[in-house]
Amino acid sequence: MVRRSLRSLLSAGGLAVLVSAGAVIPAQAEPAPGSGGPPDPAALRQVERTADPDEIAEIVAGMTVEQKVGQLFVPHVYGDDAENPDPADAAMNMELFGVETPAEVVSRYHLGGVIYFEWSNNLRGGPEQIAGLSNGLQRAAADSGAGVPLVIGTDQEQGVVTRIREPATTFPGNMALAAGRSVLGATTAAYITGAELRAMGINQNYAPTADVNVNPLNPVIGVRSFSSDPGLAARYSAAQVLGYQAADVTATTKHFPGHGDTHQDSHLEVPQIDHTREEWERLDLPPFRAAVDAGIDSVMTGHLVVPALDPTGTPATLSEPIITGVLRGELGFDGVVVTDGLDMEGVRQDYTDEEIAVRAVQAGVDMLLKSPEGAFAAQYNAVLAAVDSGEISMERLDASVVRILTMKYERGLFDDPYADTGTVDRIVGNRLHQAAAGRITDRTTTLVSNDGVLPLDAGTTGSVLVTGTLTEPLVAGMAERGVAAEGVGTGLNPTPAQIDAAVAAAAGHDLVVVATNRAGDARWAEQRELVNELVATGVPVVAVAMRDPYDIAYFTGVDAYLATYSATSASNRSLLRVLFGEVEPSGRLPVDIPVAGSATEVLYPFGHGLGY
Repeated sequence: MVRRSLRSLLSAGGLAVLVSAGAVIPAQAEPAPGSGGPPDPAALRQVERTADPDEIAEIVAGMTVEQKVGQLFVPHVYGDDAENPDPADAAMNMELFGVETPAEVVSRYHLGGVIYFEWSNNLRGGPEQIAGLSNGLQRAAADSGAGVPLVIGTDQEQGVVTRIREPATTFPGNMALAAGRSVLGATTAAYITGAELRAMGINQNYAPTADVNVNPLNPVIGVRSFSSDPGLAARYSAAQVLGYQAADVTATTKHFPGHGDTHQDSHLEVPQIDHTREEWERLDLPPFRAAVDAGIDSVMTGHLVVPALDPTGTPATLSEPIITGVLRGELGFDGVVVTDGLDMEGVRQDYTDEEIAVRAVQAGVDMLLKSPEGAFAAQYNAVLAAVDSGEISMERLDASVVRILTMKYERGLFDDPYADTGTVDRIVGNRLHQAAAGRITDRTTTLVSNDGVLPLDAGTTGSVLVTGTLTEPLVAGMAERGVAAEGVGTGLNPTPAQIDAAVAAAAGHDLVVVATNRAGDARWAEQRELVNELVATGVPVVAVAMRDPYDIAYFTGVDAYLATYSATSASNRSLLRVLFGEVEPSGRLPVDIPVAGSATEVLYPFGHGLGY
């Protein structure tokens, strides 16, 4: 695998500056003593460890077939404590795995990893609890027969997909980072996110999303993408790979071969990407190639049909031409290939759960993520049976196990897989990380239109109505500035009564700030009526897109329009600073905003952004 330094990658893109005052981007180093934060060296590089192939081969040779097959699986388990889960969580584990505790699941099946979620109650107790759970699972792995440490992963993409929230440091997500036009900021965000994950014992992040969002109606990617521009998406993908892996956290780019140009959600159905081979190479491939060149540890497959790459109509996760032929053969990727969640309908529509597990391994996949509820044992036994029958050769199984163990070695898990519970609270969400998040986020808010109503003046603005999908943090922030503000929340689907209430309230105020969230999506089209009726009152209206930036196409009569790309607490604080002129808006659109209903006519172009 070709590994390139951040310096060479940024220089190749015309961005040679690596460090600015106050940036927090460490290399292979420990946090500064007593600071709780990372050091500030002159450059960032990946932690370099080279696994000895002979040592890895010796470990693999000593493993049983059951232990090898276990390494392929990364299920979710229930509970916030490895040995003593709550009774309800213990009951769920017993139903799904035949044992009560997360530790017993790891030991019984010799798991290669686990994935954390809020809904499986892994993340409900804060950083110290998460670190304790991670350590308990690692102890179970160490005490099992093979003694191989676990991959412990989660989806901490930031922005709209953020599994671990405050007190962890939060960032506004990929599209916002690209709007900030600071590759350094994106790298810093990845490093800080990775450092906090590793402090909690989480050593794999299923990020960054490398999909190029060329379809504004994409229902599942949107702001999870950096951009509709392949080159911009490639630079930011590579920079985040290096940021995560400098923190000794495996980065996982997704969703190969590219989920950006679809109007279908692979959680619910099988999307088909109809790009020609030339279009795929031009639009979808660049961020994945950049991630591979940056030395990424892991690539996640998408449950996507791409006829230009595999004319049989097989989803990429199960496609040998795509996984072994394109990803490994053409791109030269020799790291770990992991599936997207195997509980998603994008891969289950035409295959049984048992077939899916076997076919994925045959296609060249190494790790099987998140078996459907109740199907884990069936998938595990199906792979065992396929190995026993020769349907999956021992050579093929060993190749995956070698890649998995090599990744674990290179991320330092064989040296020390444990979290330090005594320092985790000093690292997660510390002052330096929060300050860096604020600086980075302030660059991302994009002022798209302004008919002279912004910036606001706290002394002369008068009273403000805050309505739409988000009210409380904005009302509180205005109150802190001495501005009289009233909140009238309407949610994603405002009813006629809610719209009437907001319009009636507007008459008693000097300004309206309305927050929208994917108003361009037909599922939440009522937001358009809300904004347009507010405009009709004659009271100045400032609209803020809290997710996809395309909403203004449906209410062009607003007096000002901003895009924050997310509704994280950091984004909300930055929005308030921009609204009141405390921070100059400097974000630039990383996508075109098309005219409503048009696939070609542009309302606001890529790169557009106003200042004061």
